[in-house]
Amino acid sequence: MSGNESRMRNLAVFGTASDVGKSIVATALCRMFSNAGIDVAPFKAQNMSNNSGVTPDGLEMGRAQIVQAEAARVVPTADMNPVLLKPNKDTGSQVVLQGTVAANRSAREYFGNTRIWAEAAFESLENLRHQHEMLVIEGAGSCAEMNLYERDFVNFKTAKKADAAVVLVADIDRGGVFAQVAGTLSIIPPEDRALVKGIIVNRFRGDAILFEDGIRIIEKLAGVPVLGVVPYFRGITIDAEDAVPLQAVVDPAGTPDSGKISIAVIYFPHISNFTDFAVLDSHEDVEVHYLHHPKRLKDYQAVILPGSKNARGDLDWMLSNGWKEKLNTFRDDGGVILGICGGYQMLGRIITDPYGIEGEAGESKALGLLPMETVLRKTKKLFNSKGCLFGQPVKVEGYEIHMGESSLVGDAHSLIQVSSRNNQPVTDNDGAVSMDGKVLGTYFHGIFDRTGFREWFLRLLDPQFVSNGETWDKDNEYNRLADHFEKHLDMSAVFGIIERESKNC
Repeated sequence: MSGNESRMRNLAVFGTASDVGKSIVATALCRMFSNAGIDVAPFKAQNMSNNSGVTPDGLEMGRAQIVQAEAARVVPTADMNPVLLKPNKDTGSQVVLQGTVAANRSAREYFGNTRIWAEAAFESLENLRHQHEMLVIEGAGSCAEMNLYERDFVNFKTAKKADAAVVLVADIDRGGVFAQVAGTLSIIPPEDRALVKGIIVNRFRGDAILFEDGIRIIEKLAGVPVLGVVPYFRGITIDAEDAVPLQAVVDPAGTPDSGKISIAVIYFPHISNFTDFAVLDSHEDVEVHYLHHPKRLKDYQAVILPGSKNARGDLDWMLSNGWKEKLNTFRDDGGVILGICGGYQMLGRIITDPYGIEGEAGESKALGLLPMETVLRKTKKLFNSKGCLFGQPVKVEGYEIHMGESSLVGDAHSLIQVSSRNNQPVTDNDGAVSMDGKVLGTYFHGIFDRTGFREWFLRLLDPQFVSNGETWDKDNEYNRLADHFEKHLDMSAVFGIIERESKNC
């Protein structure tokens, strides 16, 4: 920016713990500030998630910051999430630095020297500060992890670099909200506590009038105002950051609703890009169950194998837990099976990893449900892709993030005729379909977001399915989210925190 310093102070959204709703709060604020005419952009110095996406210029970043950029009505760039950790084992992650794969690191190696990651993050922060009027900065986990405090560059060090006011988010639904707030503020250094300008109590259930005394108690404990008590919401579809959404149905004891199209998604230990199914989760005619544990599948019309950050490891998990037998029975009974990215690779015959991308070099015998073989390469493919279903006028769109190359070796045909990648024309094919059309695979994430493919797939499961004519409007979901928060936040107090008089540079 030039001429004058921004009239807006940057705003950091930190949490009392992981999964208190920071990402959703930041997304709502991005849309509310954008609605107010502010040129706002999101920033998260480091994200740990296997839920990533591809920027328009072909770089990789956390899906949550892509969502926040969409809410802010700005083009997503890798600077908005310069460090992305993608766990590929219990104690290690692939490190994506400013959009490209930089290394694989164990947790001990990564935290042994965070200076190089912090330098890249702060470089990206400065880039964004010069490009936008203000930033909404999301912290990571708890902002008071004292054993990591000196090495933590994502929370208060970023807030200081950005000259940001801090809003602390606490989750009342998990209980202990008073201890969350008081405990966090009591153990962080005084200079960091001074940056905290307000509290948001998130995921409230019940009558808010009955919590008025709770607000007074929190304000006395914190010494700063409660900016709002935000009720738990349902029916608004916003991509989650790094875990299957809290409202998702996981390993239910009962059977699916017989009046709906029922879909089972296998919940891998290293599941990635579960947001592929957000639009199905919210569809009134569909019921989605996430299954860790094998169960009878005859009550489902489809089983989906989702993306995985460690396809060979998750394949071993499936085989050792009896999933292969369940899937074979489901296949024999005429059920539809779809694999996406890593799940697609598992449907083939062999996954070969000559370079040890996902662990020890070698190969794994896969499920054998598609005549296809996969080799993992050193270079990751990152594409925003478009095309149409093979031989049909159904348009498809999605994004590809994979190190595998899959090739057909038997009787099957491709699922998608690809017409463009990263806005460049191509003539290529993607995925596979068995000869009877019951087993399908693709590398396209986000493929259900487009109405045409979604309705084609639902008619494949239930020929009687009739569309109600409604289309899923992602932008409208951001507006609904903003409306929800605006009803329950004191926006005059929020603007009081971020507004300041302009100063000459």
